[in-house]
Amino acid sequence: MSESSAVQNIMVTGATGFVGRSVVRELLARGLRPVCLVRSRQKLIGQHPHVDPDRLAIVQGSLGDRNALRHAAKLSRAAIHLVGIIIARRLKGQTFRRVHAQGTRNVIDAVDEAGIKRFVHMSALGTRPGAVSTYHRTKWAAEEYVTQSGLDWTIFRPSLIHGPEGEFMRMIKRFICGLVPPVIPYFGSGQAKVQPVSVKDVAFCIVEALGRADTFGKVFPLGGPKAYSWIELYNTCRAMMPGAKRWKPFASLPVSGAKVMAALSAPPMALVELAAPSIGTFRFDAGQVQMSQEDSVCDHTLAETAFDMRMRSFEDELALYAGEIDC
Repeated sequence: MSESSAVQNIMVTGATGFVGRSVVRELLARGLRPVCLVRSRQKLIGQHPHVDPDRLAIVQGSLGDRNALRHAAKLSRAAIHLVGIIIARRLKGQTFRRVHAQGTRNVIDAVDEAGIKRFVHMSALGTRPGAVSTYHRTKWAAEEYVTQSGLDWTIFRPSLIHGPEGEFMRMIKRFICGLVPPVIPYFGSGQAKVQPVSVKDVAFCIVEALGRADTFGKVFPLGGPKAYSWIELYNTCRAMMPGAKRWKPFASLPVSGAKVMAALSAPPMALVELAAPSIGTFRFDAGQVQMSQEDSVCDHTLAETAFDMRMRSFEDELALYAGEIDC
């Protein structure tokens, strides 16, 4: 970061999430101090066992806790907003609008009140007005709050983010290496393309942007160097993951049937998930089914040029961490 020496304390929402863990590591590696808004202090400390807890400023609270947001913002010189959900969990009070839209508005209000100007926001590739999924529509609403805030903002829109701690790769390992389900399922034709991007690269770009004035007011798509259809992605994982059940067949779930299945299974799955959180790995909704039919690809060289870096190959990274995925 060319100008980050002036920034010491960096507010981070979603610090214990998949991307958040990597962002915290990146900040620490650069000598910066993350100010982490988290629900669980012990969870955050447990994710960084070799880090002196004094290097982390911890504020317990949520996006709905305005006092906690204000406190975290007052401690900070810049803010990174990462919180997002891929499926609504109404029994836990987590809806797309509440988390993506209202949550972002709450963070911006706290940041603005504290006099912070620098704001880095993580959105998602495919976010746009009139999107078919509530996920993307509420991500767009969040982006509008950011772009109209008057802050020095940068927005990132990643494609599928991968890494050994990610929920997606854990799910894929269960599909490919486990006995249940007896097939490897995908939605529709399986030909829509995704462009998996390493969580390390996402974290690097997010933190690198903090001190780069040339990124103010810009939106950067993030994707790896190669696009894969869902079937190609699954085949690649099956070929590279230790313990893969290579005899398991692929099975297409028709889009219409998958949407019905999502609607019918939502109430019982939501209740079961309260007692057995791991069940949540297998949950999906109609929006996810629909999103899986859209390409999630971009020009990865835009970020490479802006941040003077090269995106990691999905296959090279998977070869390094395939044996570390906990399913």
